[in-house]
Amino acid sequence: MTRIAAVAIVAIIAGAGLYIYISNAYISNQGSTTQESTSCTTTSGTTVLGSPGTYAKIKTSLGCIEIQLFPASAPKTVANFVNLSKSGFYNNLVWHRIEPGFVIQTGDPTTKNGGGNRSSWGTKGSNQTVPLELDKSLHNIAGYLGMARGADNNSGSSQFYINLANNTASLDGRYTVFGMVINGMSVVQKIGSVQFKQVGGQHEPVTAVYVTGITIQNTP
Repeated sequence: MTRIAAVAIVAIIAGAGLYIYISNAYISNQGSTTQESTSCTTTSGTTVLGSPGTYAKIKTSLGCIEIQLFPASAPKTVANFVNLSKSGFYNNLVWHRIEPGFVIQTGDPTTKNGGGNRSSWGTKGSNQTVPLELDKSLHNIAGYLGMARGADNNSGSSQFYINLANNTASLDGRYTVFGMVINGMSVVQKIGSVQFKQVGGQHEPVTAVYVTGITIQNTP
């Protein structure tokens, strides 16, 4: 469940106990130069930072988000994300947590097709867990992906978030950063600005926004 304080958002999700602490500062992403596109059919003009690695295209009902994953920094987290994506686990899951200026979050299987009990959205994950993997060179700034987890540092599963803000220092050292948006940040921001309502203490979209599928590839 999500609680909002004056300077921090603490996501406390029952059952899975997924906690995310988020600073209340919002600054536009300064970490990369991207070509914004809502289509997953082209990446022309994209500037990719860092060494070549594994890439993902997150197809959503509002457009495409292209991701560079960091297998060298978070090998188990990336492998888990890749395996779940290839299996179709994320297909038609809802972005169940909408925090404008902070994060968007998805990956709860109980949200599939917008079904289930909304008051329990955000409480479940996959059958696999991954350990906390920290790389001090990676930070929770706008456009970077983090693995949600419970009170146990090693309880990451399938739920992940994308930062909408920079300087969320309280997240660093607590959650695995395993990827970054290289194209489609405008889509991320669009999802983060949809109308939401409070359900059981959590901010959820009034009209469900979906991950329609995630494609894994070796190049952007």
